[in-house]
Amino acid sequence: MFENFERHLKEQELSKNTVDSYMFAVRQFHENYGTVTLKNLRSYKTWLIENYKPKTVNLRLRAINCYLESIGKEKWKQPVVKIQNKTFLENVISEADYEYFKSRLKEDGEMFWYFVIRFLAATGARVSELIQIKAEHIRLGYLDLYSKGGKLRRIYFPSSLQKEALEWLAESGIKSGFVFLNKYGERITTRGISGQLKRLAGRYGIDTAVVYPHSFRHRFAKSFLERCNDIAFLADLMGHESIETTRIYLRKTATEQREIVNKVVDW
Repeated sequence: MFENFERHLKEQELSKNTVDSYMFAVRQFHENYGTVTLKNLRSYKTWLIENYKPKTVNLRLRAINCYLESIGKEKWKQPVVKIQNKTFLENVISEADYEYFKSRLKEDGEMFWYFVIRFLAATGARVSELIQIKAEHIRLGYLDLYSKGGKLRRIYFPSSLQKEALEWLAESGIKSGFVFLNKYGERITTRGISGQLKRLAGRYGIDTAVVYPHSFRHRFAKSFLERCNDIAFLADLMGHESIETTRIYLRKTATEQREIVNKVVDW
C-alpha cells in the first residue's frame, strides 16, 4: 500500500522532501486511525488542527488528499483550513542588521559565512539552491535551475558579488566544484547553515529570530522592490509561479509599520 503511493508520487516527479512529507502524513494517519473512512479522515483533520499550526495542517491534508486520489477516493478529500494572512511581514532581517552582520563577519575573517549571507541576500536564492553553487557558476555569473516542469529559472550573481567571490575562491584555492562545503569537504547541509547563522547572530548581538536562511531571501526581495519597482521581474527572479506570491513584499514589516505610525501620527 505505502509502496504503491510512494511510486505514484515519484511518477509525478515531486521533490524528495515532498515525497517524504507526504509519506509521513499517510503513515501517521494509518498508525492513528487505521482504515480509510470518511469519519476517520474527519477525525484526523480535527486532531491535526488541535495539535499543529495551520501550515502544517494543510501540508498533511494535501498529502492525504493526494493519497485519496491515488486510491480512487477523491470524493472524500478534505478541505484545507483557511490561513489568515497577516498585513505585515514577520522576522525579516533589516537592511541595517544585514549590513552590520556582513561587516562583522568580514572583520573577523569569517569569509565563508560572509559569502553565505551575501549570496542569499544578493541573489534571492533559497538555501537549497545556495548549496548547488559551483565555482564554475560564479565565473559564469549565474546559476540555471530547472523546475520539475522543465521551467528555467536563472539566479544572477551581481557583478560586485561575482568579483569579490572570485577573489575569495582564488585565495582559498577553489578552482572548481561546489563552493559551500563543510569541514569534511562535503556539501554543507541546509540545517548546518541555519544553525551556524543563529550562533553567529548571537555572537554579534543580532536578534536570532530574524537570522535564518529564508530571511535573507526576504531581504533581497524587499531591497529589490525599494530600488526597482518591477514586481513581475522580481517574481521571475524569485522563481514564484504566481505574482500574487510576490505581492507580500509590498507589505511593510511590523517594525517598519510602527516607525511610520510613530512618525506620521502626531495627533
